[in-house]
Formats: sequence, structure tokens, C-alpha cells
Amino acid sequence: MDELLFHMPTIAKSANAEWERRLSLSMMQQSPRRGWCPSDKQAAMMHKLVSALFIKVRGDDEEFHLIDDYPQTAA
Repeated sequence: MDELLFHMPTIAKSANAEWERRLSLSMMQQSPRRGWCPSDKQAAMMHKLVSALFIKVRGDDEEFHLIDDYPQTAA
């Protein structure tokens, strides 16, 4: 849960929809309460929003290059 809460400020700043911003702000406000735990529905939405932060859609024609694949430059 701590990992999900860690990303809530980022979600609040970059939310695509108002409900995403409100949910993340609400979770941030409630989390300091002693014994607080999100409902199953809230936790599922938090997982969904955090997962969406790390998804990048790539086209099939894009290539994936590892850092090691690039030529080394002499220093």
C-alpha cells in the first residue's frame, strides 16, 4: 500500500480526469489516519492508476535499443 500511496501525488498532478485527481487527493488525505485501509474498490482503482503511470504504448515499427547497443565514445 505504501508504494501505491507514494505515487498518488504524481497521479494528482497528471490526472486525465477529475475523478482521478479527487481519488488520489482523497487517498493522500486519509492515509495518515491511524488504522486506515482503503476499501477493496479504492485499492483496485489505486492499482489501476499507478499501473497506468508505467505503461507506454509503442508502435510495432519502433525498435528497442539497449544502452549497450550504442557505440561507445572515447572520453
